Amino acid sequence: MTDTAGTEPCVIATEAALVFLAEIRRDHPDILFHQSGGCCDGSSPMCYPVAEYRVGETDVKLGEIGGVPVYISASQYAVWKHTQLIIDVVPGRGGMFSLDNGRERRFLTRSRLFTGGEACALPIDEARPAE
Repeated sequence: MTDTAGTEPCVIATEAALVFLAEIRRDHPDILFHQSGGCCDGSSPMCYPVAEYRVGETDVKLGEIGGVPVYISASQYAVWKHTQLIIDVVPGRGGMFSLDNGRERRFLTRSRLFTGGEACALPIDEARPAE
């Protein structure tokens, strides 16, 4: 097997999630995801307007899906860095403050462990959204 270290995206999305994301962006064009750390809404990917969410100094940008940045806390990234996150959509109610709430569908994080020489390739651009 060829060494592919650092070549796999840390986060990807299913086609269904990309379609749902495009629907939300018609109402809220400038948004971001933050992978929840397991509190109130479990480990759901939370979707927020950029202007209403402050990305923390230690948050890690995993990449983008459908042109939308995806962040995770540094402590949670340390646990999940050997895992590719797959943003999907399923029936149900979204997180209380997430933009998917009230749409009868919600985002859900699935995952797969990297194998062999695979590893998460963090994006070079670590820019934070404008405050």
